[in-house]
Amino acid sequence: MFSWYRELTKRERDTFWGCFAGWAVDAMDAQLFSFVLPVLIAVWGMTTAQAGFLATATLTSAAVGGWVCGYLADRFGRVRVMQFTILWFSVFTFIAGFTQNFEQLIAVRVLQGLGFGGEWAAGAVLMGEIIRPAHRGKAVGTVQSGFGVGWCAAALLAGLVLAHVPAEYAWRTLLMIGVLPGFLVLYLRRRIEEPELFQQTRAAIQAGGDVPGLGAIFRPGMLRVTIFAALLAFGVIGVGGAIVNWLPTFMKTVRHLSPSASGYYIFLVTGGAFFGFLVSAYLSDVLGRRRTFQLFLACSWLVTIAYMFLPLSGWGLVAMGVPFGFFTIGNYAALGPFFTELFPTAVRGSGQSFAYNFGKAAGAVAVACIGILAQRITLAEAIGSVALLGYSVAIVATLLLPETKGISLTPGLGQAAEEGDRTIDVKEQPAPGKP
Repeated sequence: MFSWYRELTKRERDTFWGCFAGWAVDAMDAQLFSFVLPVLIAVWGMTTAQAGFLATATLTSAAVGGWVCGYLADRFGRVRVMQFTILWFSVFTFIAGFTQNFEQLIAVRVLQGLGFGGEWAAGAVLMGEIIRPAHRGKAVGTVQSGFGVGWCAAALLAGLVLAHVPAEYAWRTLLMIGVLPGFLVLYLRRRIEEPELFQQTRAAIQAGGDVPGLGAIFRPGMLRVTIFAALLAFGVIGVGGAIVNWLPTFMKTVRHLSPSASGYYIFLVTGGAFFGFLVSAYLSDVLGRRRTFQLFLACSWLVTIAYMFLPLSGWGLVAMGVPFGFFTIGNYAALGPFFTELFPTAVRGSGQSFAYNFGKAAGAVAVACIGILAQRITLAEAIGSVALLGYSVAIVATLLLPETKGISLTPGLGQAAEEGDRTIDVKEQPAPGKP
């Protein structure tokens, strides 16, 4: 299953591990905040609606910042933007640990989100352009399993800190830990270079003087792909993110677990997600991108019904956590290679980042909706209803997007252009002197 890794060049491996670490620390930060939410509800007396709006504001700013960062990655480079976004969200996550009330915290989290949203897109584009087509799905998807590592690290840290530090200081400690990812930039600066494909395309754009604008992905030829990629991201990222945000609160208020016990339990969920990333990444190169999504979304549908509505407790609850993480979160892995192949190099950062961060923004609305619905129905019913709607939307999107498994990202507008789906004016031609 992992024999493909031995075929990677040193440059491909360096990029692989740099992006793996970037996604791991990205996920650790996001998941740590999900453990902070139920503590803040108790310490500050926040309502579930306020908690939902806090998460929504962060994810919405991440969507805006991510889209802009994707555009900047098309203009100035994938590696450079990835470094900047990691530093940005690390600093503001640390500052959030010093806030004194709800208003200060939401302001800092909005600023933090501006950088947080761009890291995934820049890294996914970088990986997609460096890794050869035969292994793109496996490599890009496996790198995304770094999310599982980050979630597990967050669960362990939350379990330890919440068990041994008073609540009024524990949440601050967890947020301040978020400054550590900034040191990853030192590794990225030394070991990773820009892809030749990006350099060739940028040289051609500069020579032609026709620079795609921020709205190039909404031109008639690109609009269809952009819309359905965004809807797929909503069903995969938005719904999965909404569940992850509310899962610690669900475990505490519905399953009546302590915060520290919830942290250790979610370690099992994220462990299942880690293996889900690996399997879905592998299957995306075997079954294809669309079939892999359809399989995982259908299973997520079934697992969500069982997890939220069956009277589970004890070992039954623990056992269900593994397939829950495997399918519901593990299906993220195929997004990176699929989005990389759907958009041409000239606007790949913009298109991929917009689709991904639309999913985050729509997920932010889903988080708020769950909080509002939970004041009228049970939290389990609120999570289940929103999740099932999102999975249905994502399945429809997979039926309306082209299969891209194995296509080459050589100069040219890519598969959709060959099918007449794109009318981007900037041609992907190699720079003078390049083959």
